[in-house]
Amino acid sequence: MTINLPKLIGHRGVRGLAPENTIQSIKKAIELNIKWVEIDVKISKDRIPFLLHDSNLERTTSGKGSPLNYKYNELYKLDAGSWFDKKQKNLYPPTLREVLDLCSQKNIGVNIELKPNKGFEEANVVAITELIMKHKFDCQYFFSSFDWYSLIKIRKLLPESRIGILIDGFDQKRNFTKVLNKCNEHNFFSCGFNITIISDEIIKACKNYGIQVTVYSSQNIEKYEAEEFWNLGVDSIFIDDPTSYKNMLE
Repeated sequence: MTINLPKLIGHRGVRGLAPENTIQSIKKAIELNIKWVEIDVKISKDRIPFLLHDSNLERTTSGKGSPLNYKYNELYKLDAGSWFDKKQKNLYPPTLREVLDLCSQKNIGVNIELKPNKGFEEANVVAITELIMKHKFDCQYFFSSFDWYSLIKIRKLLPESRIGILIDGFDQKRNFTKVLNKCNEHNFFSCGFNITIISDEIIKACKNYGIQVTVYSSQNIEKYEAEEFWNLGVDSIFIDDPTSYKNMLE
């Protein structure tokens, strides 16, 4: 299956407008006519893949400590909305299955970022792989991660899957030829770059290998910035708040 990424991908749903990595955030992206969303996936103590960005629960839920200390039925009871807006206290951390079911129904593509807690990389990949093999979701998706092991492992378990490395360090930029050769060796679909290290040379090198290029930031990327990247050949920009892109989404 060919995947052509859109110019815009909603970051953790649309985290600037709704609590990140919740059903509400994804529904908000759908409401705004965003065709792809990015989500972060970890596993619970009982190996249920669910949405969470951080290595612990404190920032975005009412829980404490590692999610690996909780079974999913305990995580489901946590408040994943009040930190963003006290009116959204009834939100919870959804399972990956729930999100992929929704995106299949709405024909929304999904960038599944693998966010394993250290030491649980294989368990994370195996749980996600088993879920996808069992349910055969009817939506486009690809996997990304900062962790090479997780991506190469998921490719072995799901040979037809699309995988993409995420790059945010200047060491990787200096050694980008090695990064690119590794991507080519394992037939990577994409490379995602922090906005601070992307360059014209890097974009051209990726394009020469047929690798799609995405750009992300810890802050929202406004349309005037995105247009510069698109003109350089970037395929997709991760956005938190699509307000300045309204005309593109109508």
